[in-house]
Amino acid sequence: MNKALTDGVVFMPPAFEDGLTVWSSEDGTPGSLTYAGAGNAALVPADQDFDGCLELLKTESTQKLRYMGQTPYEQGCYLRVSAKIKAISGPLPSVRVAAWPAQSGGAHAGGNLETGPVTALTAYGEVVEVSAIIGSGSRNGVNIIWGADVAYAHVGLDLIGSNGGVVRIDDLVVEDVTGAYLRDMMDWVDVRDFGAAGDGVTDDKPAFEAADAAANGRTLLVPEGSYLIGSNLTLHADIRFEGTMTMADNVYLSLTRSFDLPTYADAFGDEQLGFRKAFQALLHYADHEILDMCGRRVDVTAPIDMQAAYSAGDSFLIRRVIKNGQFYVIGGSAWDSETTNSTAKYNPANPYKLTNVTNVAAVQAGSVVTGAGVGREVYVKEVNISASEVELSQPLWGAAANQSYTFTRHKYVLDFGGFAQVNRMNLTEVEFQCNGHASAVLLPRDGENFVFQDCFFIKPKNRGISSVGRGCQDLHLDRCQFVSNEQSQPATTRQSVAFNVNANDAKIRDNRFQRMGTSMVLHGSGHIIQGNHLFQGDEVTDGPRVAGMVFTYENNKTVLNGNYVDNCFIEWNNEHDAVPDHGSEYSFGGMTITGNIFTANDVASWFKWILIKPFGNGHYVSGLHVTNNTFRTLAGWIDRVEGVSTTHAGLDYWSMKDVTFENNAFTGVTQATVSPVTLEFNQNTTAATWTLDGSAYFPFGGNARTVSSVTIEGDLRDGSNAQVWDNPHVLVNRGATYKQVQLKWSRAVRGTAHVTMRVDRPV
Repeated sequence: MNKALTDGVVFMPPAFEDGLTVWSSEDGTPGSLTYAGAGNAALVPADQDFDGCLELLKTESTQKLRYMGQTPYEQGCYLRVSAKIKAISGPLPSVRVAAWPAQSGGAHAGGNLETGPVTALTAYGEVVEVSAIIGSGSRNGVNIIWGADVAYAHVGLDLIGSNGGVVRIDDLVVEDVTGAYLRDMMDWVDVRDFGAAGDGVTDDKPAFEAADAAANGRTLLVPEGSYLIGSNLTLHADIRFEGTMTMADNVYLSLTRSFDLPTYADAFGDEQLGFRKAFQALLHYADHEILDMCGRRVDVTAPIDMQAAYSAGDSFLIRRVIKNGQFYVIGGSAWDSETTNSTAKYNPANPYKLTNVTNVAAVQAGSVVTGAGVGREVYVKEVNISASEVELSQPLWGAAANQSYTFTRHKYVLDFGGFAQVNRMNLTEVEFQCNGHASAVLLPRDGENFVFQDCFFIKPKNRGISSVGRGCQDLHLDRCQFVSNEQSQPATTRQSVAFNVNANDAKIRDNRFQRMGTSMVLHGSGHIIQGNHLFQGDEVTDGPRVAGMVFTYENNKTVLNGNYVDNCFIEWNNEHDAVPDHGSEYSFGGMTITGNIFTANDVASWFKWILIKPFGNGHYVSGLHVTNNTFRTLAGWIDRVEGVSTTHAGLDYWSMKDVTFENNAFTGVTQATVSPVTLEFNQNTTAATWTLDGSAYFPFGGNARTVSSVTIEGDLRDGSNAQVWDNPHVLVNRGATYKQVQLKWSRAVRGTAHVTMRVDRPV
């Protein structure tokens, strides 16, 4: 860059021989004294070294020589001021380049350096060149550094030292030497050229903003150094960091043209800090909706508090995306779970609160709650220290009025728990390498439409994704993989949980769950579970298996379609019900299980793939459809595919309705489950009452509640072998256990009947 060439800017003062009326003996400002007619100044038309020059007698302690014209100056420009001088007689003075900087309105730009290095004259007649470079950045060779307030200057020389000496001065030369520092052929702008100090103390924000404004399509270069930024900074140019930036946690950096993790990591010299600052900018500014990690691995040594990184508030409701990177957990004490034991009161009438909590200040929000009568995946949503209360994510099914609880706070790579609400946060193609040290993601306390797509959760220590409240509303998990850190352990000793849901409308699609303790625990309703592969087996021969999917809401209107359920089972219970006995609410129902593959190997014969576990009395099944599934065992047989766990209570078979098991395939299953079931009954001896038992086929051991059709095959014959044309009366719920059907005829007959029986009353 050379302003004289590119913009026609005139820097060079006129020659002395053109007259001394523009040369001042003061600061060079308008109205100051000039050397025209002065007794100590004269023009020498022909000097053997200089041709025309100025001869000057030093009469003042600082003899000034200033050009009264305005030498223009702007940020990013470097000017070299020089002159040749020789001593003629008298005491030998010293000489330096000097200048009076002015603001655009003409006021003195105080606070800026005004003199260059001093050169002593040591011999008479010896030609000495003095020079100084004026510029905006602390660069090699720059002697006089000016800030952005300088618009022009009156340049010249100072003679200092003893008075009485005579010198001759050749014409003053002012050159634009910016090209030596910042060439047009380079596609970058150095922030030092605009005053950045890089000393970690000076606030370099104004210099960065000036450089950004001047970039005009070029890249900002941040050379080695530590650049303090005192307040929020937005840069619109591409940027390259060799040095690093320092700023307070609540100061934001927005790199609108270089908004990606590698750039932020370079900016702060640390990947984890760089991610925090990039996430902060992602939420604080509207310039970008996606933070691209660019495939970068971030070594994480401690949980990242996402709300603290944002710091501007505890809610965010606009779509944002974090994509394409890896978090790699480095082990250490920062990941140790913290446990607190406290006693508290619980009242089912206030189901989401623990009150009178002892040592409440030690209880951390986001902790898992365990204790007698506490269901799975109950979390501390919030802690009210002043009231000694804890708000829970779910009610407790059987807690005593006053008892002890354990609160365990696991540590998460990305901890959103400090947010009261977050909507539409997306994590795409992100890998969490937890390495058995950490859990992966803690969701905010409330929100909706949190999305995970193509993410990997590798060896989480305790949890993959945890919901402490309703931040899981409309949760999306698509094409993610969860790989256990407990794969070598028996299934019954694993404690990890891939994810849990407290709210409604989860979309869980095309995911893979590899030997987790439990793949999913879901409360709420309206869930779509589709195309997932769950396998939770082990190497234990004929070993017990554990639940892969746990549904804790009775009437959950959920669809399970096209899943591969391998060596685990579906458990359906109401363990998150403060009053678990059936009352006025809907009971177990609203679920469709269709087109799935169920498989198991080396399991005990009593293993079941579909298990209902009531935690209170009076429950029944109303609206369950199990159709077009494949049930297959390897290396052994099981008794049947479905059952009821009566640990706490059984089912009310008299209230069953709208339950179907149809068109399923069974291999390695001793007894198929079918309802409605059509069976052929052969009555070989005449009888007026035929008693038919199809209970082996009835799901969940239910009663024979309905006969929807009776078809006679061939002839009905009486004791005389006469053909009988008759229709039977049908009686249901017969026998001591109410599981038989009776056909009543007008006389004793024999024959074959095809009878369709149901375990329910269809709606």
